[in-house]
Amino acid sequence: MKRIVILISGRGSNMQAMVEAGLPVAAVISNRADAAGLGYAAGRGIATAIVPHGDYATRAAFDAALAQAIDAYRPDLVVLAGFMRILTDGFVLRYQGRLLNIQPSLLPAFPGLDTHARALAAGVKLHGCSVHFVTPQLDHGPIVIQAAVPVLPHDDEAKLAARVLAEEHRIYPQAVRWILEDQLVIESGVVRVKGDHPQQLSAP
Repeated sequence: MKRIVILISGRGSNMQAMVEAGLPVAAVISNRADAAGLGYAAGRGIATAIVPHGDYATRAAFDAALAQAIDAYRPDLVVLAGFMRILTDGFVLRYQGRLLNIQPSLLPAFPGLDTHARALAAGVKLHGCSVHFVTPQLDHGPIVIQAAVPVLPHDDEAKLAARVLAEEHRIYPQAVRWILEDQLVIESGVVRVKGDHPQQLSAP
């Protein structure tokens, strides 16, 4: 049976969505001891571990310790779910093709942080989220699936973020399942799904 390890820094709502979708979560690892998602995972009988980033003098030292913790569970896939650390190139390359992230924007638009505020400031009419493979260039890896939500006239950052998060919970488990079932083909940096499966969704 294939296994995934999920990295979180907070409540881990996307991690919870994957657990509730029945995905084979071997462990949940956090860089913060106070991450609320650790309690959820432990309550579901999932192994947890903490690798506090403050215990390490450099990013490389932290990433080495994190990789050791991950590898103890022999995962087929490592999933970032609100993991608020910029990873070194060495870490990313160690898990190349097996490291997945979700970005709350329609990449390549609005990489990085504060995506909802930036979308509102730009006046875009569609916003959303993207699941992508992680590469050394931040938020620029091959895109697996995206979901779009309309930006409504009276939206503020919180309202828009809530609608996007609901779509994250839909598409992230789907992307993970495709990978575990070997349903993806990547050619020239473009991801295709075997069979007739949509890779772009709209909010219902």
